[in-house]
Amino acid sequence: MRSPVLPLTWHLARSSGRLGLQSRLLAAGAAAVGACALLVMIAATLGSGTRADHTAWRTPEPDRHGTAVQALATTYVRHEPLTVVSLAQLPDRKPTPAPPGLRAFPKRGEVYVSPALAELLHRLPASRLAGRFPKVASYGTIGAAGLASPDELVAVVGRAPADPAMAAASAQGAAYYDEGQADRAVVSGFSGTEASMFTSFDRTSALLGVVLLAMPVVVLSSAAGRLGAARREQRLAALRLAGATPRQILAMTAVEAAGVGAAGALAGALVYVALLPALAGVPYGVGTWYTGQLWVGGAWLAAVVLTVTALITVSAVSMLRQVATSPLGVAQQANPRRTRLIRLVVFVAAVGYIWQSTGSGGQLKGRDLLVLLLVFYGAFWLFGPWVVDRLGRIAGRFARRPAALLAARRLSDDPRGAWRTVSGLVLAGFAAGFFSVSMLGGVGSEHRDQVAVITANAAEARHAATEARTLLHRAGVTATVDVVRADDYDSLLGGSPGVVAQVAGGPARIDTAVTVLTAVGSGHPPYTADYATASDRVVTDRISDVSTATLVLSFVLATASAGLTAAANVLDRRRVYGLLRLAGTPLKVLDRARVRETVLPLVVLAGGTTATGVYGSYQLNKAAGATINTSGAVELVVCVLVGALAMFAAIGVSGPLLRKVTADPARTAD
Repeated sequence: MRSPVLPLTWHLARSSGRLGLQSRLLAAGAAAVGACALLVMIAATLGSGTRADHTAWRTPEPDRHGTAVQALATTYVRHEPLTVVSLAQLPDRKPTPAPPGLRAFPKRGEVYVSPALAELLHRLPASRLAGRFPKVASYGTIGAAGLASPDELVAVVGRAPADPAMAAASAQGAAYYDEGQADRAVVSGFSGTEASMFTSFDRTSALLGVVLLAMPVVVLSSAAGRLGAARREQRLAALRLAGATPRQILAMTAVEAAGVGAAGALAGALVYVALLPALAGVPYGVGTWYTGQLWVGGAWLAAVVLTVTALITVSAVSMLRQVATSPLGVAQQANPRRTRLIRLVVFVAAVGYIWQSTGSGGQLKGRDLLVLLLVFYGAFWLFGPWVVDRLGRIAGRFARRPAALLAARRLSDDPRGAWRTVSGLVLAGFAAGFFSVSMLGGVGSEHRDQVAVITANAAEARHAATEARTLLHRAGVTATVDVVRADDYDSLLGGSPGVVAQVAGGPARIDTAVTVLTAVGSGHPPYTADYATASDRVVTDRISDVSTATLVLSFVLATASAGLTAAANVLDRRRVYGLLRLAGTPLKVLDRARVRETVLPLVVLAGGTTATGVYGSYQLNKAAGATINTSGAVELVVCVLVGALAMFAAIGVSGPLLRKVTADPARTAD
């Protein structure tokens, strides 16, 4: 016998009218937003890994039977890192293959530059940048295969094996600063696996953003799956009383929710594909993206679509337990949805576990931190409805106005529904509290406006100081040059001998000083404050980038979830609102009750998660040995205010819908 599930589902969908169509469109829109946001963050994570792979060839991979010498150096222009890879073919050795992005191994005197560096060489005076490289009639171009970003500044220079830039001393300066920025080895090819310092942390930070964004996507999908839940329960309860089996009820709901979710998720995936060129122009880390780096592939695309569809389907089906077991109680709306104390017990246990893990003094790995973050989100997701239920009961005891009493009754009658309205912003509050003060302040340097040159010994330092004064004077740079002793660990050279020039005139003069002093010393590029603080700034800059993206997307998802849930609540409660209107309740009172129903749990729960985020940020700063970024307090206040305003705006949008469904209260309450 043919199953009646599909025909009945189609019939009920067609006969649901305009309100049913509105609910499905809202659910599909929520699925689209969630799928698109998740795909964007996954694309950033996968693309960061691809970019890191494109920089691995620059780190020399030693080979005892190598055919060429490779030296990695880093210099700075306009506070941006410029990676210089010097290559020298060893005599009487077989030819070395070309590095990625080049058609052939560079000959002595040849210079290949990235497109962004070529443009900068054309714009800046030669005394500020071009003088750091050998003079050539024209520059070669490094292709995309050797670059992580179209904006990356990279140069490949062909040199002789005896060139000072190829000597071992060129990569053995102030070792603390040089790690990741300078290296040298005899190589036979360019199959290195160690990514550049400037791209190695990108994927980890982007993955953190994905984890933080996953819960808002779950919240939004859950809200989408529950759209029209009350009306759906009434219809399916009637079918259940008419003889439909529980399996048929569940199947009908799953088919309808899956169809709506899949359509919305596919639309979100198409939006992501259409936005790829625009997304490629968003800077992250070393710069903007090549469009192909942000393409997640068909497998990830299908996985996200299926995941969002499954979340919406499971959310919709999970609402039907009472329909399957007690259809008469659902039809009579006689089931108050209370919460149990076990939620508090689980939350306390989870918080205790997190507290013990973070306070044990051990060094937590990135994977451990992600697990703790997921534990916290899951525990708070269970704990939220319990808090809302208790807030409703307490508020009901002390209510003195009709709007406050109605809001309290709604909170205690349906705590899960009230929690879904605010859960997005509550969980986004954790991200706001975490990121706003986790930017590891104090990365500045006391060596600002200084340029240092390392030498082999003190005698060479005195000679280099004389030469530096002469060169700087000829270039028109005003500077004070001092000799640095080998035991001066507070200097920019960190305990190595050399000279330090205190330059006046701003960044342009510092760039000129770096260019002029490149030929002075042991072959290592001059040091600047940018060089000394690079390893710290890589971490803070990536956290800053991810924090901005995650906060924006989290608040977008939270606002969409709040607006969606508020609209769904109006549609689901139109019979209740109609009865209240027939009883003489003014529309203003109903609207105020809706707002208070949101404000009360929002203030209590969002405040708690924001404080927890600040604590997590404190632990991160403590582990990194950095100080709290006090200026982040201002950003935190702004985030909270913007989030709250966005929440109220999203709820306010459903105000006209409330007026519409109560325009004819007698008909609505029927």
